[in-house]
Amino acid sequence: TLLVMVTVVTGVLQATGGALTLGPVTTMQVHVGAALLAMPLALFHLVRRPVRPRRPDLDRRALLGAGLLGVGGLAMMGAVEVLTRLAGLPGATRRWTGSYERGSGRPDQMPVTQWLDDRVPAPGEDWALRVRGGGPERTVTLDELRAGAEPVDALLDCTGGWYARQTWGAVRLSQLLEQRSGRSVEVRSLTGYARRFPLGAAGDLWVATSVGGADLSAGHGHPARLVAPGRRGFWWVKWLDRITVDDRPWWWQSPFPLT
Repeated sequence: TLLVMVTVVTGVLQATGGALTLGPVTTMQVHVGAALLAMPLALFHLVRRPVRPRRPDLDRRALLGAGLLGVGGLAMMGAVEVLTRLAGLPGATRRWTGSYERGSGRPDQMPVTQWLDDRVPAPGEDWALRVRGGGPERTVTLDELRAGAEPVDALLDCTGGWYARQTWGAVRLSQLLEQRSGRSVEVRSLTGYARRFPLGAAGDLWVATSVGGADLSAGHGHPARLVAPGRRGFWWVKWLDRITVDDRPWWWQSPFPLT
């Protein structure tokens, strides 16, 4: 119960007051952490104290009560939104995802984040992007990527609660894949982090080597990172190492990366 209360309170704070900090952590981190901790406890409770379905659970009164509870919850959400805007709170400027603007057009002010246990790697001077599967193997050097780059305006919306719109210097992923055959393409980082996409989406994905007219910084993915317009930040794989085309379905992965 305490964890659920913390989840709700920090969620409201994030939605109304902006990306607040609570000591070394943000309200979003506390919000997500409390929710994740509550899930196994809720499952343990269900296993230890199972309740069998009963016929009265589906009678008119029970369904009406559930409907009223749902409508009440939506009404409270609407009231919070209205009050946030009337009071001019920071939450009035957030995106529909709940994220707040941080560093748009100013890459040096854009937050540096990575997924869970990832650390910023230090690629060697001989770094090259390896492209495998569905055709002849090839390597693409950093100079080649820079030579073929074009400006791409894209918005990065991170699950950490912030977003930024930047102009990236990037090459379309489909150009690197050429005419390879397969069902999906996996984009993997030097850290081992990876995400898989439908092969048909390669035309809407980009391999970036610069942002705001300057080379990517180490924290933002140097020497190359994926730019995935329309997808949340955990799809934007940083510190690219290799790209692999194969016949696995793109959905053959966890909805959210586990490491």
